[in-house]
Amino acid sequence: MSDGTFLRYVALGDSQTEGVGDGDDTLGLRGWADRLAELLARAHPDVRYANLAVRGRLAGQVRAGQLAPALALRPDLASVVAGVNDLLRPRFDVEETAGHLEAMFAGLTGQGARVVTLTFPDVGRLIPLARPLGSRVEALNERIREAGRRHGVTVVETGHHPVVTDPRLWSADRLHAAPLGHARIAAAVAQVLDLPGSDDSWTRPLPPSPLPVRVGLRAAGAELRWAGAFLGPWLGRRLRGRSSGDGRRAKRPELSPVTEVVEVTTE
Repeated sequence: MSDGTFLRYVALGDSQTEGVGDGDDTLGLRGWADRLAELLARAHPDVRYANLAVRGRLAGQVRAGQLAPALALRPDLASVVAGVNDLLRPRFDVEETAGHLEAMFAGLTGQGARVVTLTFPDVGRLIPLARPLGSRVEALNERIREAGRRHGVTVVETGHHPVVTDPRLWSADRLHAAPLGHARIAAAVAQVLDLPGSDDSWTRPLPPSPLPVRVGLRAAGAELRWAGAFLGPWLGRRLRGRSSGDGRRAKRPELSPVTEVVEVTTE
């Protein structure tokens, strides 16, 4: 709405927006978009929220499967966050990926929605084996900024704040935010939307960690364990042409009231 009141929020994206890393598939996923909806509902209890995101989706798949349903819901606020799954693929094409994102930006803003998106942190700062992907992240972030400017999309610059690569904000797989990380993303979006009570505290460092820093053989061992637990299964799915999202549907395909407002902490 033109006065800054949002009553119909629709989230599009992949696993991060679905909420992977914040909860589980047995008890349910929460995630940053759910947390943002809770913050919106604090200001306006009549807000309704839909989450169309599905894990494993490439940007083109998000566009093909989620844009039309999102437009049909006629949101006044929409979030579009996708592209990480693309840049992890060997044949990543930044222009193609950005083109899919821009098409979603254009469709949603053209219908009058306020659209918000994110830039991404350098995954190489979390996963040493992924350091060669740094240039891809930088290129995609720049295309997101350019497309955002063309369509009046609000771009939340999460990528350059040092705190976003604090391991405590990330789940064990280092690709999905932990509950604390999801809370920080929600707080970042709340700030750019100027929601009541929002501020820049999400950018501030966490207190010093009591855990020792791993170096040398201990660090190498940790990397090997991570590769066995997460990288191996991920590569296996790629080789078989499978995705973690196969057979999954959106967890919240229709607009519905946000009935539970939970305290959001970012520390």
